[in-house]
Amino acid sequence: MDRIDEFAIFVRIVEEGSLVRAARRLRRSPPAVTRALSALEDRIGTRLIDRTTRRLAPTEAGRALYERARAVVADYEAAASGAREVPVRGLLRIAAPVQFGRRHVAPLAARFLDRNAAIEIELLLNDRNVDLIDEGIDVAVRIGALADSSLTARPVGHVRRQWVASPAYLARHGVPENPSDLASHQALLGTSRGALDWSFAGRRRGAPLHLEGRFRTDDIETRLRAVRDGRGIAQFLSYQVADDLAAGRLVRLLRTFEAAALPVQLLTKGRVHRAPKVDAFLDFAAKRLSALPVLRSD
Repeated sequence: MDRIDEFAIFVRIVEEGSLVRAARRLRRSPPAVTRALSALEDRIGTRLIDRTTRRLAPTEAGRALYERARAVVADYEAAASGAREVPVRGLLRIAAPVQFGRRHVAPLAARFLDRNAAIEIELLLNDRNVDLIDEGIDVAVRIGALADSSLTARPVGHVRRQWVASPAYLARHGVPENPSDLASHQALLGTSRGALDWSFAGRRRGAPLHLEGRFRTDDIETRLRAVRDGRGIAQFLSYQVADDLAAGRLVRLLRTFEAAALPVQLLTKGRVHRAPKVDAFLDFAAKRLSALPVLRSD
């Protein structure tokens, strides 16, 4: 088997996380893909993929080889296609937070598909920070500071954490003027780690305030419905409540105690040897996301 072909199969296996899916994408039989992986592991002399009952995952050696193999395959495709005129084609795997993905990334993905007939997209919506290499993600939307310096980030805007309540709730219980006033209010909280504590700018260097709330949920839409129904005060990212604030369904509270804005960024695994499909989507998405009012307002 051609060594470039061998690398291309290995890259597809890592990105798909499945021999069967990789074979389907490559239009080859699963046994042929399995044989190619075994041959590559035998030739290199180390295990590249850990096989579990649920999925495949690259070993440490596999992750290192994946980055080099992906670069080799991308270079080969560029040279074979006339260097710069590389067609935008193949599977593009995109990850985004659930609400942001539904509202803003899914429409972008659909428009990108309309413009590029040879592209396929898998959109993964999850509020955890996914590992781009382990999960084979090409582009991820990340809200917040970037901890992994091996990733490349393209800023597209910012959002804030804001406290809101319905006019009806505030009419019954009053408007809190300071964080300490929240002790006499109902807090609508999440259930994840840290979701029971709210931090305030200027309050003992941002020391969190532990809150009690009779209703907690990890689902943002359910919490939004509860705050609209007048069940308490809640904290959301600004893009999640922008429409409600504009329509007067919710009121923004404690504005002077809001923390600094959080960056919204498009993440990739690096600049060097990036596939044309990734660069094309980055340019397409960055231009449109940067123009969204919800990512530019204070």
